[in-house]
Amino acid sequence: MLKPLAFRVRPTKIEDIIGQKDILGENGILTNSIKEKLPISFILYGVPGSGKTTIAEAYAQSLKVHYIQINAVSSNKSEIENAIKEAKMFNPTILIIDEVHRLNKDKQDILLPYIEDGTIYLIGATTANPYIAINKALRSRCHLLEVKRLNEDEILLGLNRAIKNPDGFNGKLDISQDSLKYIAKISNGDFRFALNFLEIIDLSFKNQKISLEMTKSINKVPNLAMDKDEDDHYNAVSALQKSIRGSDVDASLYYLAKLCAVNDLESISRRLLVTAYEDVGLANPGACMRCKIAIDAAMQVGLPEAVIPLSNTVIELALSPKSKAAELSMGRAMDLVKDKPLEVLDYLKLTPVNVDEIDKYPYDRPDLWEKMQYLPDLIKNEHFYVPENKSQFEKALNDNYEKLSKIKRSSNLKELKNK
Repeated sequence: MLKPLAFRVRPTKIEDIIGQKDILGENGILTNSIKEKLPISFILYGVPGSGKTTIAEAYAQSLKVHYIQINAVSSNKSEIENAIKEAKMFNPTILIIDEVHRLNKDKQDILLPYIEDGTIYLIGATTANPYIAINKALRSRCHLLEVKRLNEDEILLGLNRAIKNPDGFNGKLDISQDSLKYIAKISNGDFRFALNFLEIIDLSFKNQKISLEMTKSINKVPNLAMDKDEDDHYNAVSALQKSIRGSDVDASLYYLAKLCAVNDLESISRRLLVTAYEDVGLANPGACMRCKIAIDAAMQVGLPEAVIPLSNTVIELALSPKSKAAELSMGRAMDLVKDKPLEVLDYLKLTPVNVDEIDKYPYDRPDLWEKMQYLPDLIKNEHFYVPENKSQFEKALNDNYEKLSKIKRSSNLKELKNK
C-alpha cells in the first residue's frame, strides 16, 4: 500500500529542506555542524507541520551517522535502555525523540549521562515551549532551536516540488498555480496540511485538470477569513482581544463569529484565555475561571454548538471591568530578573547547606511568615505590584497589600524567633 504523500516526499538531506534559514542557511548552526562533521544535541520546537522531524532525520542522514528514532508518547523505559545499548555499539549515535516534552523525568534521567559523555547526541522535537515543558537538566545539555512557521511562498515551493518528485506525483498532477497558491494560503504555515490537502484534491479529481474553483469546492474553510491583505486570520484574532479590552461587546461578538466561521477553536481558546487573565485579571477573577470552563465546554461539544459557551464568556469579558495590574506587575519583575538574576536567600532554599538551625525557615512559626524578608538583599525594597482599584475584589486585595506594606521585614531569623 502506498504511503502518504507527506511521508514519500520527505527530504533526506538538509539542503533540500524548505525555509528555516536561521538554522539551515549558509551559516546556520546545523549547516556548520554538518560541514565540520561535529554532531550536537538540540531540541527543535515549533508549530505542527513546520518540519521538525524532517530536519532531525535529514540532519542525521547528512552527517552519515547511525541514528535511532522513538516517540516519547509510546516508548517505555526498556526501549530507552535498548537505544542506549545500541548507541554504545555505534559511535556516534543520534537519538531522535518525537514529542520529547512527553518524556517523563525517569526516562530523561536515564539519558543524561550518555548525552553528557557523547555516547548519544539527542535531537528532540516538540510543539511545546521547551523552557516550560523540558526538564532543566536535559535542556542545559541541548541547544534550543526554533523551527518557524513556513510562509506561503515556501509552502508553494514545496508543493511544486512534491508534484515533480518521482516519489510524489512524478509530474502527473495537472493543477493550476492559482490552486497551489490557495492551498499555501489556507495552510497557515503547516506544510503537512498542505500536502495532505493536495493528496485529497488528486483523489477527488483523478486525471483531470484541476482549477481554482475545483480546489475551493472541496475545502470547507472560507477564503474571506484567510485573506492576507484584508481581514486575515491573525488580524481577526488581534481584533477579538482588542475589542474585549475596549469593552465593545458587539465588536467582540463579530470577531468571535469570524473566527468560528473558519472552525478555529484552537486560536479562539488560546486568545480568550490570555485576554481573560491579561486584560480582565484581578478586576473580575471569576470571569477568568468561567472563561476556562467555557473553553473546556466548547472543546468538548465542538462547533457549531461551541459558539454558545464561547459567546457567554466573550460577553462577560467584554463587559467586565479591566485590570492589567497582574500582567504589568509581572512584566516589571521579569525585567529585573533579566537584569539582576540574584540568588535565593539561604533560608528560602529547598535544602539549605551549612545553615544553623536557628537560621532555617520556621515551618512551625506562621506568626513570623509575614515578618520575614523574601527578596534578595540587593533588591529588598523593590516593588513590582502597582495596585489598580477596578473592582471591589481588587480593592480588598489592595487594602491587605497596604497593611502588609507597613510591616518591616527582616532577614535576621534568629532575631525574629527570639522576639
